[in-house]
Amino acid sequence: MNVNGLRAAAKKGFVPWLAGSDADVVCLQEVRAEAEQLPEEVRAPEGWHVVFAPAAAKGRAGVAVYSRQEPTRVRIGFGSEEFDASGRYVEVDLPGVTVASLYLPSGEVGTEKQDEKYRFMDEFMLYLVGLKERAAADGREVVVCGDWNIAHREADLKNWKANRKSSGFLPEEREWLGRVFEEAGYVDVVRALHPDVEGPYSWWSYRGRAFDNDSGWRIDYHVATGGLAGRAVKGWVERAATHGERWSDHAPVTVVYER
Repeated sequence: MNVNGLRAAAKKGFVPWLAGSDADVVCLQEVRAEAEQLPEEVRAPEGWHVVFAPAAAKGRAGVAVYSRQEPTRVRIGFGSEEFDASGRYVEVDLPGVTVASLYLPSGEVGTEKQDEKYRFMDEFMLYLVGLKERAAADGREVVVCGDWNIAHREADLKNWKANRKSSGFLPEEREWLGRVFEEAGYVDVVRALHPDVEGPYSWWSYRGRAFDNDSGWRIDYHVATGGLAGRAVKGWVERAATHGERWSDHAPVTVVYER
């Protein structure tokens, strides 16, 4: 779930949502806060072990993982000199599975932000390949949950024709994500569960009536190794009933995996 600022989300509905969740693991993106800036019920909620990876730049990015079981290993960043302090990646080891929270840069066509996004993608692809190989050698599965900031297919955003030159749906971005699935061997879990549907979208602009018209983008993914993806039995977007009940411009993407 991209919370679009955890301090704000905590005031709008994140706390009761978390309290009512029966999830084993919750991955957050765009936390935009240090742990000490958060209220106790968010920083250390009862029944959860929490790992925060804030960005060195205050008020920017930030990822977190909440897990029912205490991780046996935590890794912040993926070995990148440029990006490890940017609050964009954290992974934890739990029994039999490595779970990561990812916030891939959003980019902006024709600016340094897009160049930064491409540099991140190049480095992260290499890491994903190695992560899968190491996990296989250890008999582990992997799932990278997060805001990937790329809509892979035309079915992944409502107005795809108007966005062919927009960051998030550029040909080179879509091709890169295709390589994650085809060359690196990961699975887009929700798309595998729903191969022939439009969406389900996970982000809607606050501008206009995008949410009311379900004019959204599917940019938040569970990206898993094959063994874990094959145990996924249900996947959905926890879309708010009304615009007023939203506590972020994204919605949680939830998957149930058989043990």
